Amino acid sequence: QVQLVESGGGLVQAGGSLRLSCAASGRTFTSMGWFRQAPGKEREFVAAIRWSGGSTYYADSVKGRSTISRDNAKNTVYLQMNSLKPEDTAVYSCAAKMRGSYYLAQDYDYWGQGTQVTVSS
Repeated sequence: QVQLVESGGGLVQAGGSLRLSCAASGRTFTSMGWFRQAPGKEREFVAAIRWSGGSTYYADSVKGRSTISRDNAKNTVYLQMNSLKPEDTAVYSCAAKMRGSYYLAQDYDYWGQGTQVTVSS
């Protein structure tokens, strides 16, 4: 059974940092990504990483402020977010896929339950 379990969300002041974790189990994937969804908005791509080789991909909105990384031994992906802004407030979900685009949620096969990130001004 495939499971993706996120952790690390919380409340932080603007300018602060958070590190999200996503522990995967049940099978291996070619890539994993992070998406977020704010109230009243559509889910949007945040970042993705290719499991083999470690190539990374970022949305323009977080590029330069966030870093996605992986720990192969722990089968865990991390999203380090710095210089957080109130507009980063959303439910962040990790996802895993075997093929397709890094940027499209529809191309991901498995999803975690999500973790809330709230950035206060």
